[in-house]
Amino acid sequence: MQAFDVMTHDVISVSVDTEVREIAGLLLEHHISAVPVVGAEDQVLGIVSEGDLMHRVETGTERRSSWWLANLFSGAQSAGEYVKSHGRKAGEIMTPDPVTISEDTPLDEVAQLLEKHHIKRVPVVRDGRLVGIVSRANLLHGLAMAGVSKAQAPSSDDREIRAAIIKELKDNTDVMADHLNVMVSGGEVQLWGLVESKQEKLAVQVAAENVSGVTRVENHLGFMPRGGLSGT
Repeated sequence: MQAFDVMTHDVISVSVDTEVREIAGLLLEHHISAVPVVGAEDQVLGIVSEGDLMHRVETGTERRSSWWLANLFSGAQSAGEYVKSHGRKAGEIMTPDPVTISEDTPLDEVAQLLEKHHIKRVPVVRDGRLVGIVSRANLLHGLAMAGVSKAQAPSSDDREIRAAIIKELKDNTDVMADHLNVMVSGGEVQLWGLVESKQEKLAVQVAAENVSGVTRVENHLGFMPRGGLSGT
């Protein structure tokens, strides 16, 4: 399996001028823990995570220096810490030049990158442009599918089935497809992610069952928490 087979296609992203308050709202609204920062042509410039918003002057949670460092440097914050705690726009608080992968990066390499760089997600780029994102949850779902499937890798038919399911959900339901991970191997579908209700959970299953070529559907969908951020 490759990044293309597990990535979230509809990525919530922001520009360098997006305000910090708006970013916080997006993380809460979409139950995500980070957003890529992109340029005018969707090139990935950086990433803003919930960790970047943790130490903010507005909430009194800005990081404090130890007493001896405060004395040594006359109580001044480093330039980087000051910008992180006082910056008002994505371009000021983002982690620049994040690690990225391509659509054909094997899942074992993705896992190694997440471990090596101590990150929870990695943007997927094509010709320098953002086309998806792979989170730890996406990766685990893919590895679980690979572990139980007899197929060595998803076929072109499997990828067409996955695309058809996602399109059906976007075109004909109000389910937020960016919260779902649709895995397909050998015509067998596994549904992972979060939905708002039992009706939405059933709607996703029905959409999958009605796509030509699907032989079996396993529905592992859970329900969105009321408030808070996901750890993906």
